[in-house]
Amino acid sequence: MIGLLSFVAAVVAAPVPAPLPGSAEPVQVMVLGTYHFDNPGLDKVNVKVDDVTVPRRQRELDALAEAIATFKPTRVMVESRRPGPAYDVTPYHNFTPDLLTKTRDETVQLGYRIAAKMKLPSVQGIDEQPGKDGPDYFPFGPVEDWAKAHGRKDQLDAMIAEVQAGATRTEHDLPTMSIPAMLLRYNDENSPTAGQGFYYNLLRFGDSEQQPGAVLNAMWYMRNAKIFGKLIDAAKPGDRVLVIYGAGHGYWLRHFAATTPGYRLVDVKPYLKRAAGIK
Repeated sequence: MIGLLSFVAAVVAAPVPAPLPGSAEPVQVMVLGTYHFDNPGLDKVNVKVDDVTVPRRQRELDALAEAIATFKPTRVMVESRRPGPAYDVTPYHNFTPDLLTKTRDETVQLGYRIAAKMKLPSVQGIDEQPGKDGPDYFPFGPVEDWAKAHGRKDQLDAMIAEVQAGATRTEHDLPTMSIPAMLLRYNDENSPTAGQGFYYNLLRFGDSEQQPGAVLNAMWYMRNAKIFGKLIDAAKPGDRVLVIYGAGHGYWLRHFAATTPGYRLVDVKPYLKRAAGIK
C-alpha cells in the first residue's frame, strides 16, 4: 500500500496539467437562504408566515429583485427536483406577472420574479431527494430513539425548543419587518436559522457503539453535496448563479461555493441590506 506521504510526493512531482479552456473565469455563486413563503409544514420546526401576495409584500419583493438584479445573475437555481442535464423547471416557461398575485411559493415569488427580470430563458431545479429505497437525508428518528434510551431526551427537546423559539420570534417580528430585513436574519451565519449549531450539537448524541447524531450530519452533508454537485453539472465558467434555498441549507451551500476550485462565493447580505434600506 502506498503511504500518504509517498502519494503526496508523487503528486507534487507530477507535471501540472494545463488549465481547461475558460477555467480561469470562476463561477460566482450567491446563496439566498429563505423561509418557506407558503407554509408547507414539512420541516422539523416550521414558521407560519403572512400572505406574500398582498401589495405591501409585493413591493418588498420587487425591491429585493431590484437589488439582486445588480448581481446580474445568469442562472437562477431553486429548491425543486428536476432531471439533468437541463434541470429545467418547466412551469417557468408559462410565467406571467399575474402569477405573483396567486402563488405564494418562494420558487415563484423569488426565483421566477428575478429570472423574469433578468430575461433568463429558464429556472433550474437542483434539489436532491431520495428515490425509491434511497437514503434518508435527515434520519432524526434514530437520534430521538438514542436520546430516549440514554436519558438524554430532555437535552434534545431543549435543542429543538431553541430552534422553535427562533421560529416563534420570526412569527412575532415579521408583521413589522420587511421581507428583505427578515431574510438578513435568515442569512446570518451566527443565527439559529442559518447556522450549523443545531446539527453539530447533534454530534453529542452517540457513544462507542452508535453514533446517530454523526450519521445525521453525514447524511445532511451528503444531500447538500449532491445539490452542489448538480449546480456544478449545470454551471459554465463565468456564470453568475443565484441559488434560492431553504435557509437550513445555506451553511453547506456557501461552504461549497467558497471552497470548491473554480467557484467563488458572493455575499448576499449587502444586497439584502440595500433592499431593506439599511446602510
